[in-house]
Amino acid sequence: MLRLFKYLKPYTLLIVLSIALLFVQANADLALPDYLSRIVNNGIQQSGVENAVPTAIRQSEMDKLLVFMSADDKTRVLDDYLVVEPTASEAGQYLKDYPVLANEPIYVLKEVDQAEMDTLNPILSKALVVVSGIEQLIVDPSKASTMGQGLGFDPSKIPAGMDVFSLLAKMPTAQLSQISAKINEQFATLGDSMINQMAIGAVRAEYEALGMDTAKLQINYILRIGGLMLLISLLGGVCTIAVGFLASRTAAGAARDIRKEVFKKVENFSNAEFDKFSTASLITRSTNDVTQVQMVIFMIIRMVFYAPIIGIGGVIRAIDKSANMWWIIAVAVVALLTLILTIFAVSLPKFKIIQSLIDRLNLVTRENLSGMMVIRAFNKQEDEAHRFDKANRDLTDNSLFVARVMVTMMPVMMLLMNALSVGIIWVGAHQVAESTMQVGDMIAFMQYAMQIVFAFLMMSMMFIFLPRAAVSGGRIADVLETELTILDPENPTSFKSPFTGEIEFRNVCFRYPDALDDVLHNISFTARPGETTAFIGSTGCGKSTVINLIPRFYDATGGAIYLDGLDIRQARQSDLRDKIGYIPQKGMLFSGTIASNLLYADKNASEEALKEAAEIAQASEFIFDKEEGLSAEIAQGGSNVSGGQKQRLAIARALVKKPPIYIFDDSFSALDFKTDAALRKALKQKTGASTVLIVTQRVATIKNADQIIVLDQGRVVGKGKHHDLMQNCQTYQEIATSQLSKEELA
Repeated sequence: MLRLFKYLKPYTLLIVLSIALLFVQANADLALPDYLSRIVNNGIQQSGVENAVPTAIRQSEMDKLLVFMSADDKTRVLDDYLVVEPTASEAGQYLKDYPVLANEPIYVLKEVDQAEMDTLNPILSKALVVVSGIEQLIVDPSKASTMGQGLGFDPSKIPAGMDVFSLLAKMPTAQLSQISAKINEQFATLGDSMINQMAIGAVRAEYEALGMDTAKLQINYILRIGGLMLLISLLGGVCTIAVGFLASRTAAGAARDIRKEVFKKVENFSNAEFDKFSTASLITRSTNDVTQVQMVIFMIIRMVFYAPIIGIGGVIRAIDKSANMWWIIAVAVVALLTLILTIFAVSLPKFKIIQSLIDRLNLVTRENLSGMMVIRAFNKQEDEAHRFDKANRDLTDNSLFVARVMVTMMPVMMLLMNALSVGIIWVGAHQVAESTMQVGDMIAFMQYAMQIVFAFLMMSMMFIFLPRAAVSGGRIADVLETELTILDPENPTSFKSPFTGEIEFRNVCFRYPDALDDVLHNISFTARPGETTAFIGSTGCGKSTVINLIPRFYDATGGAIYLDGLDIRQARQSDLRDKIGYIPQKGMLFSGTIASNLLYADKNASEEALKEAAEIAQASEFIFDKEEGLSAEIAQGGSNVSGGQKQRLAIARALVKKPPIYIFDDSFSALDFKTDAALRKALKQKTGASTVLIVTQRVATIKNADQIIVLDQGRVVGKGKHHDLMQNCQTYQEIATSQLSKEELA
């Protein structure tokens, strides 16, 4: 799989952009629980009051707060507030929001930045808590002794009717400092969050005293934060769609490039490489295997990059909400990892077995389909059914085992997540009761815990797809990294002009890859233009192998082949094959029309040239008997035409090319003798100036050839014309007498 990552380089920008969008999406997803927490804490519990810095406060109340502030804090607070008198000219613009301004002066908060708000918040919150406590004491004197412990003096000893705050304001500075120190000691045990929450109640009470519409304030806050949540959700949705699009484009583009490279590589394969990879295997590698890799690339971009971001971000934000509940998430993650590792330790070996069982099932299926006639002829249907059933059952049993193991993951995951939720609620409820945590923070912590668990779940899902994709990637890389045995020279030489087409074999030997012995031994002959050179011999004697060396389907392992005096290994393969019209032993036609198959040799050929080639190949009769003519459809592989028609169309295709060299590799075997004779006669007239090489089993086909080369076990055992070989070549005599009568041989 790693060997294919180089094909992602052209998509680096898309991948980087995807990761950037994933960061935005993750931050949007992580922000939503925090906003929900604010709605619960600030919007519902605190009636829309966000902090302990009131936007307005009565002067009488501010005077009380200033008593419990240091000189520096007093100066800072007063600098940030504006005093508005009822008779002041600017009172009109504040009167609607603060009706109490009609009767007494108020302080209005100036426009300050967030940093200044953060500075004012602890100053005012502590003062508000103390003032609120004293005011409660005045309402309920029974709490005087308890309150006195926190204030450093006993309020119950203050004379009745005396204003406590006036008395405190008149105290000596040293005594006030002692009281402030006592208060700070009490606050140190509560923590800033708890102090702020207590002070917000006093701010809310002050807003009511100002005559403000606190219900409207609460609704406006909830609507504002809810609107932000909707916008953030929309942003996250847009990022999700964008990342999905970019990931799909990257994965599909990389798959397209890989398929293109595989096809391009296979196009350059010689027969030696095709011997290593079967046709079915190459098709599977360029389709199903590439699809597996494409799917994994998409998932890596969409999930693997996203999971660490959401997981790490969730941990950071969850600890920020409640640092002392981290152990709950840790326990859940450890349990989750244990579950995942256990499941995959059991199922992963089965994945590899399943791959081999699929191959086995495909093998049995293909053998049954391709050998159906043989199976029926020997009445082996029942045996083959048992063989197929065994392969099928082995695959089914292993697949069911893996499915049963994997299917347990989701219920156990749900149980784990529900247990995690219960644990968070249990611990969080106690903290809420002890006033060390707010309800909204507990809800947010729970959501962050779910996000962390899902991040690990997304990572675990990759283990399902990676094993198969890794195998597929390796199979593809094996094709792409195959060393080609037939290559163009670094400094190719062009054929001389004018080109004549003379072919010379000089002591050519050949051995198939991984074979122990040569199949051709010291083959030497010359095929001249204007002549027909024929090859004949028993089955397996090397006739087709000799022919395949000329277009460099294989390269000779010994000796050399010359074309117009130039070693064919010194020329470009394209230049060499451009000089040859090749008709293979099995005529190969492509899906399309008769015309498209003939134009395969020369896309610029005229219709007259196509008709002429068809006439020479004796194909005019069955082509033009149909109404469609050259436009008649040809099915894949030419399955809708007979063997003889297929051969004649393959010959016509080579004739359209009009090359200086024609190679007929047993291309007349499916023709009857009459058509064979007519075709050879027409070819002699058409290809009179060309070099013609014919491989055949029929003596009648090559009886009039200018040169006949007889092969036996890879060696030349006879060379000459028909009548010469009948006199001095025993192998040829045996072949000829087995096919023709004495009268025909005469």
